[in-house]
Amino acid sequence: MMKNTNARSLSRRRFLAGAGGVALSLPWLESFTNRCDAADGKQPSEPAQRLAFFYLPNGITRRGFFPGEGDRALPKFAGQNNVWRFEGKSVPAGIHPWTFTPTLAPLHKVKDKVSLITGLDRIFQHGTDSHAQCASCFLTSVAPFEVKGSAYPLARTLDHIVSDSIGKTTPYSTLELSCNDHKNNIESIYFDNMSWYGTGHVAPSMRNPRQVYDRLFGTQANTRFRNITDLALGNARQLQRRLSTSDRQKFDEYFEAIRTIEKRMDRIDAMKSELAAAKVKRPAEHLPRNEYIHLMGDLMVTALQSGVTNVGTLMVGPERWTTPTNWEGILDKPHSHHGMTHAPHIHVENLLKLDNFHVSAFARLVERMDSIEEANGTTLLHNTIFTLGAGMGDGTTHQYNDLPLVVAGGGGGKLKLGNHIHCKTGTPLANLWLTQLQVLGINQEKYADSTGTIPEILA
Repeated sequence: MMKNTNARSLSRRRFLAGAGGVALSLPWLESFTNRCDAADGKQPSEPAQRLAFFYLPNGITRRGFFPGEGDRALPKFAGQNNVWRFEGKSVPAGIHPWTFTPTLAPLHKVKDKVSLITGLDRIFQHGTDSHAQCASCFLTSVAPFEVKGSAYPLARTLDHIVSDSIGKTTPYSTLELSCNDHKNNIESIYFDNMSWYGTGHVAPSMRNPRQVYDRLFGTQANTRFRNITDLALGNARQLQRRLSTSDRQKFDEYFEAIRTIEKRMDRIDAMKSELAAAKVKRPAEHLPRNEYIHLMGDLMVTALQSGVTNVGTLMVGPERWTTPTNWEGILDKPHSHHGMTHAPHIHVENLLKLDNFHVSAFARLVERMDSIEEANGTTLLHNTIFTLGAGMGDGTTHQYNDLPLVVAGGGGGKLKLGNHIHCKTGTPLANLWLTQLQVLGINQEKYADSTGTIPEILA
């Protein structure tokens, strides 16, 4: 039997060292957690709570996303609507069954672990372009006009406020990711970042998957060591002999997930080299869009799973970026997502395809998190609050009311999901953020312009 001192050491370090100084973080393993706790005379540890966001730029196309709006007219920057109507009738605030629209259809497989939330509003503070406050103020902790001398109602964002509580023991208190690989900085930082340390102090997002990988696994000083799973396998084989049967399977699955990420990055690197050699003309961005978004999402989930961080944000694209983007397998030629929203009568089918892909990418991560086992018979999804959302209720009208929001996860058993929750007119988005703070055990009575919580999602 392994000595308790070794169990405590390994549990505390939670990584395997490989050649060249690289390190592979370990997922939760019952074989070591239970022994460590027993050695200290404690009950098995409770799994860590996590918070993550999946942000959609440029709003959505309402007729594909919201129930009852399939025949919605395509407006030209006129009219706003947050009175939900279904089959010609106004629907009262409260809990309603799921209606899986074409855009939300990918969530059907996880319908009991996600909730659609409609009717939440923001207030646009005049003084900037409407897109400038979308992502940048999505998670802000201040009400409009509260910050003096600034056109932005922007202060420390929710991810950093939460990390002050649940991110103290992780290597990185937060992880900020963005799928904007464009090299032309045509907009200010407010169009391209959703995470902020405070007013005017951005928490810059990482955009290069290789750099994210290096940050997670400490390989930046050893770029010649590309495949860290091979480098760590020596220690891994020694460790596996001390694992239970279920942990061995979990360990193998974790290693295979990391190896898959490595192979995908190598494939992208090879493709970029081949395109450069062939002088193939492409848009300014150079990563395959589908692969890029999936890869960055997988890196965020891996970081949450291994305990590198407990708080993550992922922007799948920037706001109001006019550079055409390649959407391989979805659209037949490069398009500007923002540009398409200005001509919905021409591009509605393409917009619906993009919205469906974004929701599919979110659903894919939800399913993956639900498959990752953690302590006490729970899963990574059960111990995470994972929110999909956009800072606009419609990419064409630029409306700030009736935002598209889906909450997934379990909040450690404190969330009751599986429904469509329609909030009464005028309910601030900040009510959702206040609810999430309290679920995570952060005692706060008010957040930004909140007026209360959303009790319908509480268990």
